[in-house]
Amino acid sequence: MKKIVRMENVSEAVARPGHRQHGRRGLLCDITLDIDRGERIGLIGAPGAGKSALLNLIAGHVRPAAGLILCNDRRVTGPGPDRAVVFPNHALLPWLTCFDNVYLAVERVFGAKEGKAKLKQRTHDALARLALTQAEAWFPHEIPIDMKQRVGLARALAMQPLILLLDDPFAMLDAPARARLQDELATILGETGMTLVLATRDADEALLLCDRVVLLSGGRTLASDILDVKLERPRDRQMLATAPAFVAARAAITSFVLRDERRHAA
Repeated sequence: MKKIVRMENVSEAVARPGHRQHGRRGLLCDITLDIDRGERIGLIGAPGAGKSALLNLIAGHVRPAAGLILCNDRRVTGPGPDRAVVFPNHALLPWLTCFDNVYLAVERVFGAKEGKAKLKQRTHDALARLALTQAEAWFPHEIPIDMKQRVGLARALAMQPLILLLDDPFAMLDAPARARLQDELATILGETGMTLVLATRDADEALLLCDRVVLLSGGRTLASDILDVKLERPRDRQMLATAPAFVAARAAITSFVLRDERRHAA
């Protein structure tokens, strides 16, 4: 299987505000991780463990102080259309309609080689995939938060990236909306074979969507802290609840996070 991401001995450049540098809390330190094409990786840890920081390093939003990050055999030196990011906040431009928010991203990625008709069709298709056709002409302030997040996800998918980077994207949604979007995302990933890196605080979400879960502690992770999710795809959330492999993995993740929180609170 081809490696789509390679991280070798990666350390974060500076301490993030509000985190303790001396105990390495809030710093990523000496991270080594390979991600296969089409693989789905979850990042889980206590607050401040470095989930979002690791995602931002892969995205190219920040540069590491040490180590090497490769995406598709090319060194990551900044953001690129091969890596699309969705944040907890939808980050839509309020003066543009839902259609135009997605079209702007499509035009930037494909505008140099495709005509407007093709770009518009790409945009229509991306919005339709997330059941947003009826919202194309609406502005962000006219739609509820779950639809805003759908538009943000549609925008990312419309770019046809090699890697979809999700930073706790459903954290602000209520439980029913979150479950619907998780299930739709799982279907889309199954249809496209897209690589996923998901930073989340939700063990159930990671186990529903991911093949491996990276357990981060104070900016570090060890090979022994990468959990293989031994559950076949596609996954049904109702059946997962009683699956022994799911119950065991959920208990292991919860125990790891609680132990880490107690250690750093001491």
